[in-house]
Amino acid sequence: MSEIFHFTEGNTPLLISVPHCGTAIPDDIAARMTTAALARPDTDWHVEKLYDFAPWVGAGLITAKFSRYVIDLNRDPSGQPLYPGADNSELAPLRTFANEQIYQSGYEPDDAEIADRREFYWRPYHARLSAELERLVERFGIAVLWDGHSIEARVPRFFDGRLSDLNLGSAGGTSADPSLIAQVMGVLQTANGFSSVLDGRFTGGFITRHYGQPELGIHALQLEMAEIAYMEEGPAYAYDLARARPLKSVLQGIVATLIDWAGARARR
Repeated sequence: MSEIFHFTEGNTPLLISVPHCGTAIPDDIAARMTTAALARPDTDWHVEKLYDFAPWVGAGLITAKFSRYVIDLNRDPSGQPLYPGADNSELAPLRTFANEQIYQSGYEPDDAEIADRREFYWRPYHARLSAELERLVERFGIAVLWDGHSIEARVPRFFDGRLSDLNLGSAGGTSADPSLIAQVMGVLQTANGFSSVLDGRFTGGFITRHYGQPELGIHALQLEMAEIAYMEEGPAYAYDLARARPLKSVLQGIVATLIDWAGARARR
C-alpha cells in the first residue's frame, strides 16, 4: 500500500493500470480550485470497480488515489502534448474537459509547483509501474500492460459526436504485438451491444506509448470506455450495476485473452 496508489501484485504476466480513477485532492490545492473542479467531473469514475476481479485471476493491479487535477499520470512528465496540433489536457490541467477553469483566478500552479507535484505524485506511480514490468519480464520473459480509462461519451472539446463504447489504443499498432491487438479486437467486435474501434480518437496515452516496447517483451494497450456504458454521466456520477454487469463481462473476457496470450509465450 502506498500513499500515492494502491498496488496488488499478480502471478501472471499481466499488469492492469488505472491512472485516472483517483479523487483525492490535498487541502491546500483544493482551497484554490473552483467549484466546478471540486466536483471532479473528469475522473475515470468507477473504473477500479470494473477491474476489481483482476487479482482473482492473477493479474497485477495498480490504481491511482489522487485526482488527475493534481497531476495527470498519463501525460509526458516533460509536458509534451499527446496529440500535437489538437486541444490537449496538460500534466497539471488548468481546464476541465468542459473548458471550465480548474483554479480560481491568480491561483494556478506555477512551474515550480508542477515540478514538485511531478516528483511527489507522478514519479512514485511510474516507479512502481516500471519496476513491476521489469519483474514480469524477468520472471516470465514477457509482460502485458493494460491501461484502463473512461470518459463521457460526448466531449466536444476533444472529439465530435458520440464516442464508441470501447476504444482500443495501440499507438498505431506499435505498442503491442499485432497478434495480441487482433485477439483483443476480436473480443471487442463480438461484444454484444457495444460499439468498438481501434486507434480512433484515442490511440493510447503516455503510459501505453512509453512502456509499450514489444521488441523488449513489453506489450501495452489502452482501453478508453464511454462512461454511459456503465454509469450515469454527470453528477452524482452513480455506478449503474445493471448497466455495468455486461461491460464487466466483456472486460473479464479481455483479461482472460491477455493472460492466455502472454501465458502461451511466457518463459516456463
